[in-house]
Amino acid sequence: MKILVTGAAGFIASHTAERLQLMGQDVIGLDNFSDYYDISLKILNASTLNSKGIAIEKIDLRSAEQLQSLPTDFDYIFHFAAQPGISATSLFEDYLENNVIGTKNLIDFALKNKKLALFVNIGTSSIYGIHATFDETAVPKPVSHYGVTKLAAEQLVLESSRLGQFKACSLRLYSVYGPRERPEKLYTKLITNALHDIPFPLYKGSETHLRSFTYVQDIIDGVVSVMGKEDLVNNEIINLGTEEENTTQHGIEIIEQILNKKIEIELVNARIGDQLRTKAVIDKAQKLLGYNPKTSLYDGLKAQVEWYEDNFIII
Repeated sequence: MKILVTGAAGFIASHTAERLQLMGQDVIGLDNFSDYYDISLKILNASTLNSKGIAIEKIDLRSAEQLQSLPTDFDYIFHFAAQPGISATSLFEDYLENNVIGTKNLIDFALKNKKLALFVNIGTSSIYGIHATFDETAVPKPVSHYGVTKLAAEQLVLESSRLGQFKACSLRLYSVYGPRERPEKLYTKLITNALHDIPFPLYKGSETHLRSFTYVQDIIDGVVSVMGKEDLVNNEIINLGTEEENTTQHGIEIIEQILNKKIEIELVNARIGDQLRTKAVIDKAQKLLGYNPKTSLYDGLKAQVEWYEDNFIII
């Protein structure tokens, strides 16, 4: 089958593209190679995929014209591309154009693919709000431009499935970590600062925040499991993450244990829009997809440290 993966040079999407290829699928990736974070990481990810025979085209979803160069015979679309995070340097327009306009352009492209079996939107637990501890029936209460625009994108995709234009589902992911994690995210920044003896900036109060930190390969298990279940997941929202909760402080301690090194902490002002608690309620994923995340936080972080050392540390 022919599969399109957007944001394919990014963290989770690059792993998904690899997994799909290992499953014997024909995968084409898209990415606009945004400089939101150090583009060298995206180039590294793209190079890794290219070496395995996965092509990545430089296409910006904000431009409907650029999508016209693509073939229209895809069986599945996995939509990861987005303006991520709650960075103070990102304008509302960045979230609006990337997450809403970009998604609408991709939907219009998807309508041209007459053999499309399923459009898989990648959502986020940020849609729930400050406390993401609910099942999929909860009323969304996002508290960031990221969460608001990802909710809008999700509903645009599900609108098409409700109208019978194509089958679609949305997967809300919880606190994903692992190899290739973005440089401004918690664990990559912890590892980087620890190995370079740089104080780690910790947002005040965040050491007690609870998270469903979920290893990237466990997330991908859920993502790819929707294939072949089009009728079952059509028009559904499904949480993907681990039921296990850990504090930020515990995560810091695990990194210190793995590296056998004390991390110097520098407290900085709390961020507006930061979630206080995420706990994935995955009853629906377990029932519909047989979903069963199993990687411990220690094992996942050990794999992330090893990947970082292999790719970024020169002794």
